[in-house]
Amino acid sequence: MTDTISNNLIQIAGWTTLFIIVVGLLQNLIYLIQLALAARELTTNPPVRRLALLWKRYADLAPPIALLSPAYNEELTIVDSVRSMLALEYPTFEVVVINDGSKDNTMQTLKDAFGLQPLARAFPTDIDHKPIRGIYGAPGIPRLIVVDKENGGKADALNAGINVSRSPVFCSMDADSILESDSLIRAVSPFVDDPAHVIAVGGTVRLANGCDIEDGRVTGVRMPRNPLALFQVVEYLRAFLMARLAWSKLGTLTIISGAFGLFLRSAVIKVGGYSRNTVGEDMELVIKLHKYCRQAKRPYRIAYVPEPVCWTEAPETLKVLKRQRARWHRGSLETFFKHIDMFMNPRYGRVGVVGFGNIFFVDVLGPLVEVLGYLLIPVFWFSGLLSLEYLLAFLAVSFTFGISVSVCSLALEEVQLKRFPRAHHLLLLTVVAILENFGYRQLNNFWRILGTWQFLKGSESWGDMTRKGFKTTSKKA
Repeated sequence: MTDTISNNLIQIAGWTTLFIIVVGLLQNLIYLIQLALAARELTTNPPVRRLALLWKRYADLAPPIALLSPAYNEELTIVDSVRSMLALEYPTFEVVVINDGSKDNTMQTLKDAFGLQPLARAFPTDIDHKPIRGIYGAPGIPRLIVVDKENGGKADALNAGINVSRSPVFCSMDADSILESDSLIRAVSPFVDDPAHVIAVGGTVRLANGCDIEDGRVTGVRMPRNPLALFQVVEYLRAFLMARLAWSKLGTLTIISGAFGLFLRSAVIKVGGYSRNTVGEDMELVIKLHKYCRQAKRPYRIAYVPEPVCWTEAPETLKVLKRQRARWHRGSLETFFKHIDMFMNPRYGRVGVVGFGNIFFVDVLGPLVEVLGYLLIPVFWFSGLLSLEYLLAFLAVSFTFGISVSVCSLALEEVQLKRFPRAHHLLLLTVVAILENFGYRQLNNFWRILGTWQFLKGSESWGDMTRKGFKTTSKKA
């Protein structure tokens, strides 16, 4: 009897471990495919280096753009962000800042910095949102519009901005972000090259922690001193340069970062704008656009361009980072299950099979299986239920592949984009790319499990995102 129980336990341990290893291998296979596709795309279509060439090619045909910047309790960074937007090099654009009922001095800070005055501006109500309390303009800065509204959340603020804006294309971004001066002219290129089909374009988001900021611009790229921010530098490289470029190439891009994305206004209005019942409004909008175009049998394209850069502030404390990652994961799960009818549905083509398949393996199944592996496999091995070969296979899947993908992503970035000016930056990031697999990655998976629990409970909390603000200087006359 005891032998039978022991044999059953050994079989259960073996099959459980095998399942965990197979899921891990599938995840890593997805990462390797992404890496290969991204490398091929950057090799065959390298970014245009010279801004003058971009202007010559796109400036005359570039559509007007409205930059929509929702702001909630952003008094520390809002002025730098607005100055950055106003200084962009683009033919025709307007900056629409939406103060979403901030409880701090965000609105007063804007009034003081730009001398805002009430402005009469008629606008349609194509999309529902909380009431607008006032619209303001800045004398001498006709491009700047500030909307003051009741608090309704980021999605609600963006919907108000879409209504108030007047350009055919809008750019959604975070108020704590800083765009590079050529970001718009680079990001708009797919709209100009393929105006009949392109409905959305995503750009790259990088971390400004530690960088030199002058008059709302990043003037010097430096590494963060904070260890958590350093780990996130590698994460962002992998997520944007590798994953999003690969899925864009396949026509299955399912997310454009809320920190920086361009959208065709008319298409967004047709899908009802941003959904207000999710914390993953950026991902959910992209899915809605895919769904609408597939159902309407409308040829379309949602693209990612690796060179347009938006700089943002990353959390530097475990408490704030945990909230952010749990919220991100909850948003991903909300979107997946809200549109689960697309999962593996041939009606939605590659998006339903490849795009949703990736979300299922990486977001729905991935963290659960990986955390189970961390908890169960060492116990199985110590108790004698698992052979050493299984343990080594799990460690190889969990750590060796992770290190390889991170380091290869960093190498790809340096070869093609050369964004880090100093050799010791690359050396430091290489070390970080290795170290993140020993503790930081595991912690992230536990936070994603927390996001899963919040999703199952039906939590709607956004959570406070405390920010330090950019360390900024100004040019002296």
